[in-house]
Formats: sequence, C-alpha cells, structure tokens
Amino acid sequence: MLSRRDLFAGAAALTAAACHDTAGTAATGASITRSMLISMLPPELPYEERFRMCVEIGFPAMEVQTVADSDEAQKIRAAAEKAGLRIHSVMNQAHWKFPLSSPDPAEVDASVAGMEASLEQAQLYGADTVLLVPAVVRDDTAYEQAWERSQAVIRERILPVAEKHEVVVAVEEVWNKFLLTARDFCQYIDEFRHPLVKAYFDVGNVVHYGVPQHWIRQIGDRLAKVHLKDYTRKDGFVNLGEGDVNWPEIRQALDAVGYQGNATVELKGGDRAYLDDVGKRVDRLLNLA
Repeated sequence: MLSRRDLFAGAAALTAAACHDTAGTAATGASITRSMLISMLPPELPYEERFRMCVEIGFPAMEVQTVADSDEAQKIRAAAEKAGLRIHSVMNQAHWKFPLSSPDPAEVDASVAGMEASLEQAQLYGADTVLLVPAVVRDDTAYEQAWERSQAVIRERILPVAEKHEVVVAVEEVWNKFLLTARDFCQYIDEFRHPLVKAYFDVGNVVHYGVPQHWIRQIGDRLAKVHLKDYTRKDGFVNLGEGDVNWPEIRQALDAVGYQGNATVELKGGDRAYLDDVGKRVDRLLNLA
C-alpha cells in the first residue's frame, strides 16, 4: 500500500496522464486522442484482428469492459500489445445490476467485487482509469441515500484498492436519476477530497436535461475522460453530428479546461466502413484533422 505522501505525489503524475494539462493554455486538436469502446468492433473477430482494425482506421486507444475471466483479460492484453493499441480505460460492469447504493449488503458486496476486478484489470492493461456509475436511485434508494451510501462504500472499500493499483476512479453521469446537475456532479466528487476520484463526462447523456458544454466548463480540472455520443430529443441517441450536441462549443469547452486526454466514442457497433466513418466524424467535429 502506498503511503499517503507517495499517493498524492504519484497522483499528480497519474492525473496528468489520465486527465489533462491545466496550465492555462488551450489544448490543440492534436492533444485529444481518438478512442473507441471495444463493443463497437465486430465481436465475431478474434481480439487481435479487432484491435488491428482499430489501429488501422486511426484509433490508437480503446476502452474495454471488465471481463469475468482472468484468462480472457490476459488474451486482451496480449492482443492489444501485439496490435500496438493502448487500453486507456476499463468500464466497470457490475454497477447497474448491483449498485453501490443498494440497501442490500449482498448487492454491495457484488458491486465491490466487480470494481476490484475492474481495477485489477486496469493495472494489467496499463490503463489509468476505471469508469464507475456510483449509484442508482430507485424505489428502495432515495437520492440522499444514494449519495451517502455510495460515498461510504467508495471511501472504505474501493479507494484502498484504487490506491493499491494506482488507478483513477472516474464517476460518470448516466441515466440513473442521480447527479442530475453539474453542481451536484462536482460536489459529489469534491467531497472525497481524494486525487484518485475524478469525472468521466459523457457528452450525449446530459443533452436531454442539460447543456454539455456548460457541464464541461464547470467540471474543469476534475475531468479525467470523455465519452462521445450524440442525442436528439426526437430520436434519442444518434450518430455523431446528427443530434443536438453543439460540437464547436464542446471543442471550445474542452480547450477552455485544458483537456488533453482520450475522447472515446460510445455508439452502436458496425463494420470497418462504418467505424472508419465514425473516426472521420470525430476528426471533423472536434477539429482533430
């Protein structure tokens, strides 16, 4: 276990890599790296072929979901290394079915076990971040209970594991009836007072009830990772550039907070031609070309 002094010293370097440079200068287009979620690639292909395709169409980085089998995690690592693909983030899988905010201790135990696996796999891959949905408001869990229960479990049971593996826990805003404003989102993170708790911001998730560029500016230096999605109130989630997201404003907001990390596309999957088009959309919308 790292000492408190070593943890905070090391976290400065870690969050610089996982998040961005906050020196006050605007980021350039080249400072944001294209990334995609592994589930977008054709699942019938072996990992090595999927990852090679990812690199060939201009995505040098990837986010993967947590897998149940440690042998499969080793295969993912080996395939990524062979393809020259960086796995920068791991998406936890247990947090919806077994919320940290549940009143049922068995559900909480299952959720913690899922995060332990996510953090362990992140270290295996060399990823600097694990995505976490921290709580779910539901019939048996009021908003305040979701806040208090999830924070307690993260402090007591998850952060010690994150410290051990030196991996950021990045809280994401999703449709879980929780953290519905940028102010709440930031306050929730700030109350941990811990360098390994950051924000994972999904551009498309807030469009139905908020303005994503405003969120980005308020999140500021808490921002560790970004998901790219587009959304329209009429049709729901759509391809990038076909929804209500104001992409020039998103780019300006990312520049304003000095974000220099990965921008991970989270859309439906498809074939090589579709994925190549998605990459071109990312370049155009975020001015990366």
